[in-house]
Amino acid sequence: MVGKSMRATVCALGAALLFTGTTFTADAAYTGTATGSALPSGGVGLSLANNATSLEYIAGIDKQNSKVNVADLTGKAEQKVDTEAEQFRNLVIAQVNNYVNVRSIPSEEGEILGKLYDDSVGTLLGEEDGWYQIKSGSVTGYVKAEFCVTGDEAVELAKKVGTRLATVTTTTLKVRTEPSMEASVLGLVPMEDELVVSDEVEGWVKVDVEEGLGWVSTDYVTLRTEFVQAESKEEEEARLKKEAAEREKARKAAAAKAAQSNTKSTAESTTAAVSAPVVVSGGSDMGNSVVEYALQFVGNPYVYGGSSLTNGTDCSGFVMSVYENFGVSLPHSSSADRSQGYAVEGGLDNAQPGDIICYSGHVGLYVGGGQIVHASTSKTGIVVSDASYKKVLAVRRIF
Repeated sequence: MVGKSMRATVCALGAALLFTGTTFTADAAYTGTATGSALPSGGVGLSLANNATSLEYIAGIDKQNSKVNVADLTGKAEQKVDTEAEQFRNLVIAQVNNYVNVRSIPSEEGEILGKLYDDSVGTLLGEEDGWYQIKSGSVTGYVKAEFCVTGDEAVELAKKVGTRLATVTTTTLKVRTEPSMEASVLGLVPMEDELVVSDEVEGWVKVDVEEGLGWVSTDYVTLRTEFVQAESKEEEEARLKKEAAEREKARKAAAAKAAQSNTKSTAESTTAAVSAPVVVSGGSDMGNSVVEYALQFVGNPYVYGGSSLTNGTDCSGFVMSVYENFGVSLPHSSSADRSQGYAVEGGLDNAQPGDIICYSGHVGLYVGGGQIVHASTSKTGIVVSDASYKKVLAVRRIF
């Protein structure tokens, strides 16, 4: 495989990472996944503390989310740009169809230690005979330079492939229509939700919520830029083993729940709305059952913080309560849903009925045919929508 040429526009800031592919060699692999595929959930992350000057400063590890977190280093826009450029110049960013192997020595004869996925990053440690020595997550090794970019190219690319996120640090955060405390409230966001940032001004960031684009004060969020890092062989094996165990656990829970009742509906569902005229097909029997059950509640109200499928629920409460009917326990958090079950390679292109579709500050259930069912807003309640109505951050499968 020859390395990918630099795309004119890789993706917008805050976009989900994409795969593209043509040909391949031993050190840059393509597995045939479609454009728009999601990265696996393995790997580890590092976090830059405030005022750190290089990516070698490791402040924390986040194995579950497989990300690098680069914090704001200053409140002044000019200083921030300069500091980010300094940091990003030392990145090595893979530009391949799927992944490039990380090897123990600068040679194709070296042991494969892990995989650096397309648009994923590592820290440059050195260069030798057409190979970059990198540290990425828990993996330190060599990747072919022809499949990666660094220096000035990395500075520009990092801004495009990274996802700028704001994590809510207060119990209920008000999202406003303008960057002012006097502006009207667009929506509410719970503690620890993660929102994609599209713009920043002094003291405020523009975020994507279900009600639309709005502004939140930086006094009530923490900011970071998120990248995907390499996954070691051991982490990949552990991830696959964990995913298989979680699938089996979910299947057993669903079977036990079914054995307790001869009907799919709970007492709550007897007063639910009439099913929406949506055809569910193409997935597993269990996934189809999950969506058929969920569709009974279309038309019922949205209530912030709620989890009642009939009297009112928010987006994550809806997903949680639907899966609870099948014996599966999920968190009441759209951000936490991004790490439930296992990642669907290919993202929305390979989604099946019952999959959890995760957005910035929102979550829904895939119906099939490019649609989701979700508790949308207080104005619309539980509805069926186009799954691509906003950018998808993750697709997770339970069964």
